[in-house]
Amino acid sequence: MDRIFAPILYMKNPNNISKYNSTIGINMGKEYDFSEGIRGKYSKKCKAGTNIVLLEPDVAQVFKMATSVNQALRSLAEIIKAQK
Repeated sequence: MDRIFAPILYMKNPNNISKYNSTIGINMGKEYDFSEGIRGKYSKKCKAGTNIVLLEPDVAQVFKMATSVNQALRSLAEIIKAQK
């Protein structure tokens, strides 16, 4: 099974996460106790303040860091505003 997609398949049923971890060789130590954890506690805050954009490989070669992507997009936004 492809490791990229496996977590999605296993996370649909949280009981399967230990099965997934064992298939890729990850074993959580006993010092990690998530039994009192609240699933999705911060997900709304994270989703509200985060925009994730996947760059195509050729674009990612040009823009190595987020700051350069943001600078380029701001410059483009100024050009678009000026043309209106």
